[in-house]
Amino acid sequence: MKKFIKKILLVVLVTLFANCSYAHDFEVDGIYYKYISKTNLTVAVSYKDSFSSSVDEYSGDVNIPSNVVYGGKTYLVLSIGDHAFEYCSDLTSVSIPNSVTSIGSFAFRNCSGLTSVFIPGGVTSIGSSAFVRCSGLTSVSIPAGVTAIGSSAFSGCIGLTSVDIPSSVMFIGSNAFVICI
Repeated sequence: MKKFIKKILLVVLVTLFANCSYAHDFEVDGIYYKYISKTNLTVAVSYKDSFSSSVDEYSGDVNIPSNVVYGGKTYLVLSIGDHAFEYCSDLTSVSIPNSVTSIGSFAFRNCSGLTSVFIPGGVTSIGSSAFVRCSGLTSVSIPAGVTAIGSSAFSGCIGLTSVDIPSSVMFIGSNAFVICI
């Protein structure tokens, strides 16, 4: 019986500590980053705590640098991570650097104030629901390097009137552009 109680206590403690961890590893100039590889000095843009508590964490015009210095080391920004800007309704534009190769799932979900996003040529994939319900977006130009657009990527972007999709795109997930007027 004591072993069973110890196991339950251990599971409870691990769960509590896991929930206390941050979604980011460091912050520079108001942007949160998560290590992709400390060895290769690469990071992804992230959010501060849990994505459900990060409502309106970012606002206005956000310019993501291609490199960020932290702890005396220079890291290459390779990705916009899952949920990075989710529910940031006051976010109006995002400039993504050429170093970024992927935009994660739910990265800009419900960013209703987002009217402009520059997707650079280095991006090869746009995750599922990446821009879902970004009702302020009016046009999107997908660069030639993109080969995959995830399911529901632009679903519910009711302001979208123009989308340029290059021939390099080999996969478009289900409902990628559903409910776009």
